[in-house]
Amino acid sequence: MLNRPEKSIRDRLEKLESHLKNENPLLLDAVVRFKKLDSVAYKTGLLNTDKSYATGIPWWPLVSILGTFSAGKSSFINHFLGDKLQLTGNQAVDDKFTVITYSGSDENRVLPGIALNSDPRFPFYQMSDEIDKVASGEGRRIDAYLQMKTSNSEKLSGKIFIDSPGFDADEQRNAILRLTDHIVDLSDLVLVFFDARHPEPGAMQHTLDHLVGNTIKRSDSEKFLYILNQIDTAAQEDNPEAVVAAWQRALAAEGLTAGRFYTIYNKEVAVPIQDESVRTRFEAKCDHDMAAIVERIHQVEVERSYRIIGALDNIANDIEFEIVPVIKQAMNKWMRLVLTMDAIAFGLLLTLMFVLTQWMNPWQLFHFDFTNNNIISIIKLVLIVVVVLAVHFSVRRFAATRIAAKLAVKHAAGNVRAAFLRNTHFLRSIFRPIPAGWSMRTKRVLQTVIADSSEFIQTMNDRYTRPSGMLPDTALDIPESDIEPVSVSQEPEQKDVSEVKR
Repeated sequence: MLNRPEKSIRDRLEKLESHLKNENPLLLDAVVRFKKLDSVAYKTGLLNTDKSYATGIPWWPLVSILGTFSAGKSSFINHFLGDKLQLTGNQAVDDKFTVITYSGSDENRVLPGIALNSDPRFPFYQMSDEIDKVASGEGRRIDAYLQMKTSNSEKLSGKIFIDSPGFDADEQRNAILRLTDHIVDLSDLVLVFFDARHPEPGAMQHTLDHLVGNTIKRSDSEKFLYILNQIDTAAQEDNPEAVVAAWQRALAAEGLTAGRFYTIYNKEVAVPIQDESVRTRFEAKCDHDMAAIVERIHQVEVERSYRIIGALDNIANDIEFEIVPVIKQAMNKWMRLVLTMDAIAFGLLLTLMFVLTQWMNPWQLFHFDFTNNNIISIIKLVLIVVVVLAVHFSVRRFAATRIAAKLAVKHAAGNVRAAFLRNTHFLRSIFRPIPAGWSMRTKRVLQTVIADSSEFIQTMNDRYTRPSGMLPDTALDIPESDIEPVSVSQEPEQKDVSEVKR
C-alpha cells in the first residue's frame, strides 16, 4: 500500500510497544502519535517508508560521559555504580564507545559492537553505516569503535550510560567526532569531563571549542554539565583557587559564563591534602557538586518522558509552521524560475528562426495541411510538441535541482529537499501551489498530535507537581508506570464542527 511503512519499521515499532506496555504506558500511547506523524511525513515526502520518527529518538534514558584522556571518566563511572567495571589509568585505557546497561546477572559481561549495531533498542543501531560515511570501509570494523558492558548495579537500572574514548584522540578522530555528535544528540544528560592536572587549559583550544563552544548555544544546552575532575591535585599548589579560575576563564571564553560548572575528585584515590583548612574546603565543595551531579543523573528518567513528548510536539509544529511554508516558498520560486527560463528558451528559439529567415523560410515548418491525412504535417506537429515538452521538462528539472540544493537534507522533521522534489514530479503542474500530501486532513492530524502532546505534558505535570496543594504529598510517590495514558484522539469529523457552531 502506498505510504505504508515497510515491514522492518512495523516490526521495530511493535517491539517498542511491547516493551513500553509494562515499562511506561504513557510513552506507549506516544508511539501511536508518532505513527500519525509518520503517515503525514510519508505523504509529503519528508520520510521514506523505511524510517519512522519513533525510531529516530532514544526511548531509554541516556547519560553520556565525554572528555579528554585521563580526565577520570571511567573512575567516575566506577565510583557512581559501586562497580569496578571500567578500566582506569593515566594513559588511554579504552579507545571505544562503551554502552553500559543493567543486567540482573552477578557477572559483568563485555559484548562486541555488533550487539549494538544490530539491535534497534540501543542508541548505536546501524551506526556502521554512519561510520562508513566518514571513513569508507570502516563500518565493517564496528567492533573497533563500539562495545557493550553489563553491570548489576541498581543505580544503572532504568537508564543507559555511554562512556566515550578520549576526545583528543588522533587516530580515528573523524569517526569518533561523528559518534560523539550522535550520542550528544540522543542523550538526556551529558557530563563533560576535564582534567584539572592539565596545566594550561588554553592549550586545549580545539577540544574546548568542540565540547563547550559547539554545545553552549544548543537549544538543549541545559543537559550539559561541565566537570573539572581530579581537583585534589590543585590543593598542592600555592594558590589552588588559581587553577580553578584558569579553567573558568577558559570555559567562559567559549561562552560558559554561569552555572553547570563543577569541581570534584575521587576521595578514594585522592592525593593527600595536608592542610586541614584546604582539605575541609575541597571536601565540602566536592561533596556539594557530586550531590548535584548525582541528582541530575537520577532525574534523567523524568527528563526522558518530557524529551520524548517534546519531540512529538516539536516535529508536529515544525512540519506545519516551518517545513510546509519553506516548501511552499521553494515551489513559488521554482514556478517563477521555470516560467522565466521557458520564456528565455522559446525567445531564443524564435530569435534563431528569425535569423534563419535571411537564408531560408523556417516558418514553412509551422505550415500544416491535415487534408487527406497528410503524414508530413502530423510528423511535424509531433516533433514540435516533443521539442517543446523536452525543453520545458529540462527547464523544470534544472530549476528544481538548483532550488533543492539550498534546502536541508537533515532536519528533525525529515528531508526537506526530498519533500520539495516530490512536488516537481513531471505529473504535477507548476501552477499547483499546495505541497504534495498537504491537505486539511493532514493539518488536522498535526493539530490533534499537538493537542495530545499538551495533554501528555499536563498528565506528567500532575504526576510531579501539586501547585494547589490540595492532594497529599504521598500522591507524588505513584510510580511513573501507573500514570494513565492519554486516550488516542480521533480526527474530528465535520459534524463536530457544525455542533460547535450551533
